Amino acid sequence: MKTKLEESLKFPCFFTYKVIGIAKPELIDNVIKVIQLRIPGDYIPIIKSSSKGNYLSISITIYANNFTQIENLYNDINKINIVRMVL
Repeated sequence: MKTKLEESLKFPCFFTYKVIGIAKPELIDNVIKVIQLRIPGDYIPIIKSSSKGNYLSISITIYANNFTQIENLYNDINKINIVRMVL
């Protein structure tokens, strides 16, 4: 059974992840490395810091060929130990 998200997307398409994690220097590199393992390319993330500087928000857009790619990347990014949330 397809989810609402899956039904609303027409592939191939651009898809943006928002990753929230602990503000450590390696967070950005780790997220980009995980994405490049599945979908090689040059990525330009948009990075914002929380008001107290404890967390970083990273928005990064990929070009997905199917919903499985989106799901697999979501799961892989979530496995990074300093990531707290993936939207």
